Amino acid sequence: MSAIQQLDQFNLHHVLEETPGTSLLFFSGPACGACKQLKQLFADSAELFGALHIFEVDAERDMALTREFDVFHLPAMFLYHNGRYHCRLEAQARPQQLYRAIAQALQHPAEEAP
Repeated sequence: MSAIQQLDQFNLHHVLEETPGTSLLFFSGPACGACKQLKQLFADSAELFGALHIFEVDAERDMALTREFDVFHLPAMFLYHNGRYHCRLEAQARPQQLYRAIAQALQHPAEEAP
């Protein structure tokens, strides 16, 4: 797995559009315990998520994107595939559940971007 890349309102759309394959964007905050757990999950399960590009937005620092994506709770996850928005992803921060949720979401048509 590649390291988690930080994005902001100035580079998010461009970077995601240019990233081939499957990407997971998640919004986090410095005081969010569940966000820290999610980051640790990616570190501990690198072999499971090896082909996944992972991007993070600090929801407190980048309120424009937080509003654009209608983020009300953290962590909030969004799936992209081949540079296009696919869907909001709801899954527990457990390796197998998250992996299954991503695989199942990719079986459905992409949605309109927020």
